[in-house]
Amino acid sequence: MKKLRIDVWSDLVCPWCAIGNRRLERALEQFPHRDQVEVVWHSFELDPSAPPLHEGDHAGHIASKFGRSRADAEAMIQRIIDLAAEDGLTLKLLDARAGNTFDAHRLLHFAAERGIEPAVRLRLFRGYMTEGEPIGDRAVLLRLATEAGLPPDETQAVLDSDRYAEDVRDDEQAAAAIGIGGVPFFILAGRIGVSGAQPVDLFLRALNQAWAKIEQGDDTAVA
Repeated sequence: MKKLRIDVWSDLVCPWCAIGNRRLERALEQFPHRDQVEVVWHSFELDPSAPPLHEGDHAGHIASKFGRSRADAEAMIQRIIDLAAEDGLTLKLLDARAGNTFDAHRLLHFAAERGIEPAVRLRLFRGYMTEGEPIGDRAVLLRLATEAGLPPDETQAVLDSDRYAEDVRDDEQAAAAIGIGGVPFFILAGRIGVSGAQPVDLFLRALNQAWAKIEQGDDTAVA
């Protein structure tokens, strides 16, 4: 059976990634070949040098990062919250506690190996973006990941080691080789790129274009 593969580069502290994921889901709900689609998620760190937890609150961090006033930063964050709400997402980004996501990405590779990556990824997204959980705290990662179905002892062992570190770096090197400089970034059928949290209708057009290539016998378009 023919399959359409979608490769997605994403970071867990990226609200646009959550919005893009939701819009892709909505497009797939309308796509007649949904059962023949495989979505593969890849690691991307927006700030590899980030500490485990940024000092201060999220608005202050954004203001400092972009050289804006606190009021501007809060307004910027609120616009994203309002936009996400239009897609049915409840984001409480003013309560977000940003930090380094390398360990979180390692756990996603572990989860993929166990066949539950989507559940773990969504739990980490929700923990960070809705519940104010510090994404770089290993104790928090352990709790959230086990809530999503990973075994506690093995998850702790992964966090205490460097397992899956090379997998994260391989994903990031692949992104660099392709020229991906920001996320979310989607590649459909190995050749159609979609950058950012685009509208649902654009995702649907890309899905149809990718499927047409598969129907035409384009071998490079088949997962």
